Amino acid sequence: MNQKIPVVTIDGPSGVGKGTLAQFLTSKTQFHFLDSGAIYRALAFGALKNALALDDVVGLAALAESLPVTFVDAKILYDGEDITAQVRTEEVAGVASTIAVIPEVRSALMARQKAFATTPGLIADGRDMGTVVFPNADIKLYLTASAEIRAERRVKQLKTQGVSANIDQITQDIKERDERDLNRKTAPLKPADDAIVIDTSNLDIDKVCQKAVSLLLEKALIT
Repeated sequence: MNQKIPVVTIDGPSGVGKGTLAQFLTSKTQFHFLDSGAIYRALAFGALKNALALDDVVGLAALAESLPVTFVDAKILYDGEDITAQVRTEEVAGVASTIAVIPEVRSALMARQKAFATTPGLIADGRDMGTVVFPNADIKLYLTASAEIRAERRVKQLKTQGVSANIDQITQDIKERDERDLNRKTAPLKPADDAIVIDTSNLDIDKVCQKAVSLLLEKALIT
């Protein structure tokens, strides 16, 4: 008899604390970790590394099926190479955005993402984890926050990196991205019908983590 692998999904737009919560729960549970956004960026990195044309659907899909990406702590590894910094570049982000809309690529990456669900369990961070990739997940969390709060968080993050930023422009960029994500035809950004929605606008990350831990305790995923 096949053993059911426990899965916790964490979806929502950028700037709501998904990554921080996911890393916390991964440490707490010792489950495997999946950052679906990083999967697409890793594929873009691999496409550039292998000089694949962005219209080479067959080649991109083949790479997606066997994508050699793993997550260790907060690092993204591609065939053992730490590419955490590389996948944050504008070039990689642009390629990821281009290839993410190719149906054959999304299909191939779907299988690759599902493969992360192995014993003892999985924490999956993304935008369609609970609605598309793991619709039967044990716990589905959906984090949200106002565009203004998310913009403030982004500005603070950039300042720590020594980068100046215009909060009005960042707020506008976030709102435009939200609009695109909400209205896209493939896997629009929305909470699953049975997701637990947590608004992080007025919550610090410790309180968000406490809420999530309580839910995992209720489901006996941790003791």
